[in-house]
Amino acid sequence: MPVSRPEPIRLDDRAACSTAIRAGSKSFHAAGLLLPQAVREPAHALYAFCRLADDLVDEASEARGRYRAVARLRERIRLAYAGQPADHPADRAFAGTIDAHAIPEALPLALVEGLEWDAEGRFYADLGELHAYAARVAGSVGAMMALIMGVRDTDALARACDLGAAMQLTNIARDVGEDARMGRLYLPLDWMADAGLDVDRFLADPRPSPALAEVVERLLAEADGLYARAEAGIAALPPRCRPAIRAASRIYAQIGFAVRRNGHDSVTRRARIGGVAKLGHALGAALPRPAGPGLALPPLAQTAFLVAAVAAHPVPRHPRGLPSWWDLRGRVLHVLDLIERLREREAFARAAQSEIAR
Repeated sequence: MPVSRPEPIRLDDRAACSTAIRAGSKSFHAAGLLLPQAVREPAHALYAFCRLADDLVDEASEARGRYRAVARLRERIRLAYAGQPADHPADRAFAGTIDAHAIPEALPLALVEGLEWDAEGRFYADLGELHAYAARVAGSVGAMMALIMGVRDTDALARACDLGAAMQLTNIARDVGEDARMGRLYLPLDWMADAGLDVDRFLADPRPSPALAEVVERLLAEADGLYARAEAGIAALPPRCRPAIRAASRIYAQIGFAVRRNGHDSVTRRARIGGVAKLGHALGAALPRPAGPGLALPPLAQTAFLVAAVAAHPVPRHPRGLPSWWDLRGRVLHVLDLIERLREREAFARAAQSEIAR
């Protein structure tokens, strides 16, 4: 079947994707306000499709339905890469995004594989297996975000995967009780055994305990190490993208600190970061920082396949002999970008004043 080039993202689809991120993740939405519009719109499209994928699997009522949802997702990805997306705002916006930014199909398929592991109710024997899961459901998203920002350097991509994995480990540490009440467990089984915790007994009656707190702290410490590794990658991003990604990193790291403030009780309490605190981290993230060491660290063994997939993917180039209007188009886009920067600053200032007034 010939591959069709999708149309640019429609205005109504952009609005639908923006609504999805605003409703689905206040943390990502707050950080995303700092992104330039040229990056924010495809980032919203990517988030909306990932949110749709997650919801389709989570909302299936039984195992067979979850497997059908996974199969449908793989088909929707195939259609998007063929330039014939399903008739849904997230699919259409996703198709335009993967085409415009040369995102290899292996990345969204990795995400779906992780969702398939959720559908199976898979447990993770050790940290290595948990990293393999985090690579799929979050490292893949980190890599796609880097591509949206125009970054294809392998070292920077490895750090983007680190950041995605760090955020996923933070989510797991925060949601231990919520997951357990749904019969799910993401904490490494060998860590549970080391702490003297019986998995079946815990899932039957989830309760906080000093032993469980020890396991949660080990996971948060692992996430902290990944946040530190990711910092050098943030410095390798385009300057206008760094504040948003650093803000997201800081906000998520603070969720881990909130878990610690709760005595590592992620069963009866849910760690939260208030709006004022999020705003403070967003403002602080706008300050320039030195790159720091660590950019050239090798990727985690579990995320290396994502970096390799990008390296092997051809990047479309504009044809030679561009028409004379191309340079004019570039100048117009530059002027529009300057206007958008002023709008972003005004919007961010209004958001700050509104948050402080609450």
